[in-house]
Order: sequence, then structure tokens, then C-alpha cells
Amino acid sequence: MDTRPGSRNMWGMSARTPEEAHALLVAAFNDGDPDALAGVYEEEAALVVPPDGRQVSGLTAIQAALAPIFALAPSARIDVVDKLETDGLALTHTRWHMAVADGTEMNGGATVVTRRQADGSWRIVLDDPLSAR
Repeated sequence: MDTRPGSRNMWGMSARTPEEAHALLVAAFNDGDPDALAGVYEEEAALVVPPDGRQVSGLTAIQAALAPIFALAPSARIDVVDKLETDGLALTHTRWHMAVADGTEMNGGATVVTRRQADGSWRIVLDDPLSAR
């Protein structure tokens, strides 16, 4: 039996729950796979980019903004600490930890909005990994 998160989409896996979207982000970072990361976001999603806090929108801009992080061979962990969900939208609060190849470690709190798609999967619409809760 396959116990990995999600089902397949054009980028790889898709989340079956809002929480699973975070698990797929972790897998994308840990596997060094920016294409898999793109598959977790909606086409016009918005991201607050760490560590500087600038905002980008759209998959191409998100991938470009996160390319320097992927270049550092990150290892990530995300723990969902709270969720508010209604009518196909979910607001999650997480604690995250990331270590990169040179030994640098970062921690933070994130606020993420995901939306249920027509196929029942969940994708990120808004992602602010710099919001402390």
C-alpha cells in the first residue's frame, strides 16, 4: 500500500488535505525538487520570500525566488500547529525548521491559506513563512 502523501498531478504529487500540502513542501525541499514545490501552489499564488520578506506572485516568480534556497541543499521540517477550515478554504499556522548544507539553520512560524481544487486536491494560495504566531 502506498502511504506517501497525495495523488499525482502534472508536477508530481497533490495534497489530499491542507496539512498534506505542508508535507509535500517538506518533500520538495528535502528532495531538492523545485518543480514538485511548484505543484503545491496555485498558478497565481503569493509568497513572502525568506529571509528578506519581499512578496512574489505566480509560479514562475515563486520558483525563481526560492532557487537560491534550493541551491543550498535544504533539509526542512514543518509542523502544523493550528488549522481553521471552511467551505474549501483552510488557514494553517505552522512552525518550520530548515538547515542548509553549510550548517546554517533557520526557524520560523508560517501562515498559509490553501484552497480545495475542483479535483478535490488542495493547493497553496497565500504563503507567509515569516509570520510568527
